[in-house]
Amino acid sequence: MDFSLNLPINSVSFGQVSTAILREIYKKGLQPCIFPIGDRVDLSTQEEDADFASWVNSGVTKSFNSHSRSNPIFKLWHINGSMESFSEKQILYTFYELDQPTPTEINIVKNNATVIFSSNESVDSFNTYGASNTAMIPLGFDSVNFERKDKKYFNDDRITFNLVGKFEKRKHHQKVIQTWVKRFAGDKKYFLQCAIYNNFVSQEDNQKITNSIMQGQKPFNVNFFGFMAKNSLYNDFLNSGDIILSMSGGEGWGLPEFHSVAMGKHAVVLNASGYKSWANEANSILVNPNGKTPAYDGMFFHEGQPFNQGNIYDFDPDEFVHACEQAIKKVEENKVNEAGLSLQDDFTYEKTTNLILEEIKKVQ
Repeated sequence: MDFSLNLPINSVSFGQVSTAILREIYKKGLQPCIFPIGDRVDLSTQEEDADFASWVNSGVTKSFNSHSRSNPIFKLWHINGSMESFSEKQILYTFYELDQPTPTEINIVKNNATVIFSSNESVDSFNTYGASNTAMIPLGFDSVNFERKDKKYFNDDRITFNLVGKFEKRKHHQKVIQTWVKRFAGDKKYFLQCAIYNNFVSQEDNQKITNSIMQGQKPFNVNFFGFMAKNSLYNDFLNSGDIILSMSGGEGWGLPEFHSVAMGKHAVVLNASGYKSWANEANSILVNPNGKTPAYDGMFFHEGQPFNQGNIYDFDPDEFVHACEQAIKKVEENKVNEAGLSLQDDFTYEKTTNLILEEIKKVQ
């Protein structure tokens, strides 16, 4: 099977997905050409695996000598940047988080052989505008880097909430933190851990963001963490929480939230966008959105541009607090979210990769 790959191999979420898919292709004994997106191959977040790293480097080394534009290529990247291709037959896997595909985005999607999304809502958004060359393939549980740890992280009986993802308006971090603080600040039974460091801005700007969110308050039961450079450290962080807060207004999947629930953590989840691909009433406390709000934040989303236009889902703060209280009761009944654990079997990167390879075969 002759095909090539064009994807980022780095420490951020796109790179984590790329690496998981690469590992499955490596396990199958396939030898595709690899065109990395970005300056270099960076596997620093992963556990050391010399054979896998050698396989990746071999694919990169041979790419310009062996690749033919007549062979299909699988690309994992943003829609912005996916008109460009090393092949006449490109299969794109991307994540779409808003609700108003622009003419530019629609045209780029149409000019790929197939565009794969991780949520049915994204597929529906583009199908509505005539881009029907789409498919939905879910992501998987990364069992190489993440596992449940049954150990006690604190010396008391606190219930710990985790909030994750790089800080941005789309993810409603500020609203979630300020609403949580209003209800739980100063109560030693409950703690909030925020791993929302945005490595796209400076450390100084991250501190300014934190100061702005907290509005001069410094409750002892709210903690902020810096960037975690190793998946093993991040796995420990996810395991240290009891309840994951998944309230992003627009999400392609929600990798850390998904992994948390799959490792048996209880969850408060906004019942919208990519979360609906894996969160349900059995494994999560669902909060229904109460409408939408424009996504524009002056950082990642700018009004009037050819990409990333539209709205994100919003929620009622009182409904969020009520869901947190329900999640607390769940933890008190059983710290382990038994229904969540099944996600490890329901969604695997082996299944993801097999479905991707099927899409590649269709265009050969």
